[in-house]
Formats: sequence, structure tokens, C-alpha cells
Amino acid sequence: MAAPARALSSSLIPLLRVIQTRDLGARRWVRALRRSPVRVVFPSGQVEERKRAPVQQPRKAVPEASSQQQRHKHALETSPSQTPHTWEETGLRYDKAFPGDRRLSSVMTIVKSRPFREKQGKILLEGRRLIADALKAGAVPKVFFFSRLEYIKELPVDKLKGVSLIKVKFEDIKDWSDLVTPQGIMGIFAKPDPVKMTYPETQLHHSLPLVLICDNLRDPGNLGTILRSAAGAGCSKVLLTKGCVDAWEPKVLRAGMGAHFQVPIVNNLEWETVPNHLPPDTRVYVADNCGLYAQAQISNKTSDHDWACDRRFLKFHKYEEEDLDSKTRKDWLPKLEVQSYDLDWTEAPAAVVIGGETHGVSLESLQLAESTGGKRLLIPVVPGVDSLNSAMAASILLFEGKRQLRIKVEDLSSERSYH
Repeated sequence: MAAPARALSSSLIPLLRVIQTRDLGARRWVRALRRSPVRVVFPSGQVEERKRAPVQQPRKAVPEASSQQQRHKHALETSPSQTPHTWEETGLRYDKAFPGDRRLSSVMTIVKSRPFREKQGKILLEGRRLIADALKAGAVPKVFFFSRLEYIKELPVDKLKGVSLIKVKFEDIKDWSDLVTPQGIMGIFAKPDPVKMTYPETQLHHSLPLVLICDNLRDPGNLGTILRSAAGAGCSKVLLTKGCVDAWEPKVLRAGMGAHFQVPIVNNLEWETVPNHLPPDTRVYVADNCGLYAQAQISNKTSDHDWACDRRFLKFHKYEEEDLDSKTRKDWLPKLEVQSYDLDWTEAPAAVVIGGETHGVSLESLQLAESTGGKRLLIPVVPGVDSLNSAMAASILLFEGKRQLRIKVEDLSSERSYH
């Protein structure tokens, strides 16, 4: 067995050598193909010189970070639009609130404290619609608290630059919210300046020479409803005297349904400064809050009821009966003629004073009406009914003023077309 094995191995050696030789020649042939010739000799004897190919330097390893930067730069260069139009492209960032975050406590402070709102010049708005109306009118946001990112993405991107965005849990917003059904977003804004605000064009187009003056309105729901009526009727301005509830209180904002950003509101005025906010030659009319006295004047029976009305004023304006003799009792109130609300009272720029249901109009409002040639406006009610709700009375008078002004415009246009 050993002899045949040696014979077989000796016979395979030449074959392996041939295979190895052929393999070596093939490798040399491949290398030759890869080379570029330096000189070519043709059969005719012509010699052609050729330039050597430049030697390529070995590539250096490119850092991974720089390659990523190049890819990012290339992506920006090939981007079809160079202007960021999405929330992410603007580079906006938001923070997540942690338990005990002090930024959250400022929300409740603003909601509950009127002195803080007035001192810091900040207000709190809640709900997507109200916040969108405020941004559209030019109100300046400071901080947004939201529970879902899409609530912020719904807002104009250009209005969010420089604003602190804080994501909180919905349960926290629910604890702070003044709404029955919280909407998951609240914003702290700088207190709007009516001079710098941009009100809707349609509102400005339908504005009337009619100003509303609120006097001793203490109920937030009533004031919010009155502001809605003022915006709906087309009032040019709303003035709030000292003694009224804050127009930027959350309950007033909720009842106003966006009216705060449709009509200019001047808050917390002294009576001495009210004429400065009225157009020239404005007549001030007072919504009558003493029905018996007004009805008696119309029926020429003032002797039966005038002192009853005077006593009501004395009660709320802290006058003492014993300080007034019989002569003073007839002369201490300003003399204002009474007329029905549906008679013409819009001949000149007009201002209407609406008093609160508890205290009624102030003595200062009656004095201002007397000095401008105004009157009492009476809305007749069934005997036995003391007075209407302040918001209802304001709505009736404002829309009556709008009706009268519209009729005058129509009459004037018809006269021009006739001539």
C-alpha cells in the first residue's frame, strides 16, 4: 500500500506545478491589463509616447461628524424652499414642567389677583379660539401652557418667537381652569393696549358714533354679555369707570366670547377723565335705573314718586336724610329730561351710561349727562317690575341706537340720489 501511495503522490506533483504556473501567469496578465502603457511601438516602426496617469493619493478617513454635516448642508441646498414653514423648521423648543415647577404657580396668581394683573400688566387667556383672536389682534404673548403639542402647532408660527412654551399634564390645566370643559391650553399675555391693537376690518367698517360707558357694573357675567352686545352693535369704544369689575377677569373673558379683541376697551377710569375719551360734542345719555321716578316725570306726577327715587340714591351714595331739608330734597339731583328709548336720541355723537343692578348709575354720570345736554332713557316695563337686567338694558339701547343711525344714513343717501 505504501508503494502505490508514493507513486500517486509523485504523479500529482507535476500537475500541481502546472496549475500553479498557469495561475501565476493569469495573475500577471490581469496586472498587465490594469497598467497603462508608457510607449506604444507600431509595426511600421512608429513610436508613440503616452503620459503616465497621475498617481492617486490614498484617501484619508473622513470623520463621521463632518460627513454628516456635508450631507445636512447638501440637503439644505437642494431643499425646494428656503423659508421655514413648519413648526419644526423654525427651531422652536418647549420645556416639560416638572412637579413643583414655580412657573405654574404664577398662573393662579394672575387668575385670582386683580392687583397683580394691574401691577404686572399681564392677563390670562384660556382656550384656542380666544388665544387665536388675541394673537390676530396683536396681543403680545409671554408664556403658553399646553397639554398636547398639536394645540401649539395650530397657532401662527411667527407669533411664537420669544415665547416660553411649557408642556404640562392635562390634569394640572384642569385644576387651574375656569372652564367647565378645559381645552388644554392657557396663555399669559401682556395687558392689551387699545391704542396699539389691530381690530378686525369688518368691525372698524361697521363702527358707529356710539360709546358705551359702564358705571358700577360688578357682575362679571353681565359685563361680558354687555361687551358682546357692544361689539355686535358696532360701538366705537367701551369705557369702564372705577367700581366696575375688571374687564380682564376670566369670567368676564369667558362671557365676552372674544369681544375684548373686537372693540376697544378702556378700563378703570376716573369720572373726571371720561370726557377725554369721548368725541367732541358727544351727548351722554343715562339708562334710567329708577323706573318709578322716570315714569312719574313723563306723566307729570313727580310729586308722588320723586322722593322715593331720591331716597334710593341716598341709600347707595351714602347721603344722610337729615342733612337734606325739604328744599334740598328737590334740587340735589341733576335735572335731566326723561324720554322713551325709542325716540330719536342719536342726532349727535352719543354715549350711553349703563349702571349696575345693585347700585344703579352714579351721581357723577348724571352730572356728566346734564353738562352735555343729555337725557334719561326710559325702557318702559310693566308696573311692579323694578328694572331690567343691566345686560338686557344695554343691548336694547345699543341696538336701538344702531337702528336710528341706520335710518339716518338711509335717509341721507336717498336725499343725495334724489338731487
